[in-house]
Amino acid sequence: MPLQFFLVVRWSVACLLALLMAGHAQALTASLAKQLVTADSDARIQALGQAVEQLSQTPDPATLVLIQALANDEVKFKGDRVFLMHDNQPRDAVSGELVALPDDAEDVVNNNRMRGEIDAALAWLKLFDANPAQRLAAIKTLADESDAAHLPLLEKALSQETTPDLQRQLRLVRARILLASPQADQRIEAVQVLSNEHDATTKTLLVEQLKNETDPKVQSALQLALIKINNALAWSERAAAVFSGLSLGSILLLVALGLAITYGLMGVINMAHGELMMLGAYATYTVQVMFQKFLPASFDWYLLAAVPVSFLVSALAGAVLERGVIRFLYGRPLETLLATWGISLMLMQLVRTLFGAQNVGVENPSWMSGGLVLMGNLQLPWNRIIIIAFAFFVLLCMSLLIGKTRLGLFVRGVTQNRPMASCMGVNTARIDTYAFALGSGIAGLAGCALSQIGNVGPDLGQGYIVDSFMVVVLGGVGQLVGTVYAALGLGILNKFLEGWVGAVLAKIAVLIFIVVFIQKRPQGIFAVKGRTAQD
Repeated sequence: MPLQFFLVVRWSVACLLALLMAGHAQALTASLAKQLVTADSDARIQALGQAVEQLSQTPDPATLVLIQALANDEVKFKGDRVFLMHDNQPRDAVSGELVALPDDAEDVVNNNRMRGEIDAALAWLKLFDANPAQRLAAIKTLADESDAAHLPLLEKALSQETTPDLQRQLRLVRARILLASPQADQRIEAVQVLSNEHDATTKTLLVEQLKNETDPKVQSALQLALIKINNALAWSERAAAVFSGLSLGSILLLVALGLAITYGLMGVINMAHGELMMLGAYATYTVQVMFQKFLPASFDWYLLAAVPVSFLVSALAGAVLERGVIRFLYGRPLETLLATWGISLMLMQLVRTLFGAQNVGVENPSWMSGGLVLMGNLQLPWNRIIIIAFAFFVLLCMSLLIGKTRLGLFVRGVTQNRPMASCMGVNTARIDTYAFALGSGIAGLAGCALSQIGNVGPDLGQGYIVDSFMVVVLGGVGQLVGTVYAALGLGILNKFLEGWVGAVLAKIAVLIFIVVFIQKRPQGIFAVKGRTAQD
């Protein structure tokens, strides 16, 4: 609708200018109008090029109005006369006057080739528009232009352009045209300009040119440009691998943070940790559905409500699990493992019963769509960036809670010396419940984050439970700092290996690395120090 409105306004303004200039000499003659409308495609395209060239030298509203009307299918003709049909008010294309439309007037038919030429002509004319957004749209339309006949028009637009970014893009369009020039020095100039564009499209263009190039100097310039672009693309790929590794590492960190409490601090092997994460993801899906049904106007903010809901749902489930099962199994790791594994199966079946066995989709809010473009061909999705920031925010909150609050003091006291904490009046059973609920709630936050980068299904937690245990063990049991190092390190290592050997072999290599590392250093990256480590 905005584009159509702009075209209508522009057409109306041009018509008004045409009427005001009715008493002056017109660049649009009856013969040119007839050729633009009634001739064969080749002749019409030639006339269109002449009209664009004339307009670049001397603005003429009547010619511009006719070209725009051709694009809008608002032109009829009868013999030598051409009529513009806007709002069903026939006007003579040359004079702009209201006229009676003959009954046997014919519609002008534009084939696909002609429509493309008309759109290109309008784009060339928009290069001189006062609105920078219109000039940018025109440059994007002309990005693949290769006709040297339009070079003078492009040079004129470049000389008048004042916006630096638009100047750069105009130079790129000019370079693509000059790349096909018969003069070697112009091709070399084009190669030098294109060598600064570090993207795969430009690389493909230069590779094709190198295949057909015969001049040794141009070949040398092309080879140097390709080396420069390849080096830049290699750095882009490395940066992309690092970002992907950080993204995967942030997910592992979120999943493992909760496990660092339930397993690292409390010593409970909770095989249902992945299913607690799944509950957080389904809580996010439920909040999304509620917003879609009852608050559609505020849908973009559903995720802000889903974060505390996912935490509370998983924390409540964890508290029930601890009070109903885990509290009777402390000090019996094998029984804890079997019991929580059975609970994980029950939770998966419960979700299948309530939501179905198929995956459900969770939509990103509009402010998480798109991405940040860097280094030409490197795009960092906003949802991944926000999840990385969210993971470190959760880490900061958890560190402050464990290290700076009364609850954190009690948790550390109970995990380090339960009998002494009990003698000091600490309700150890309540602290166990709080700690387990906290770890479970963080798992729910991980599920909320995971819902923004993939589908949510009953088996969601199964793909992360093993990796999260590996992160906690590799980082050092009970060590939050080690969990951070292990999660980010494994994420980056996994992504770099995927680029070399593929996803399957990369996973095997990471597992072998962890096995070897644990054999050499059983306490993990960061070992517990002090008398506790010797007990």
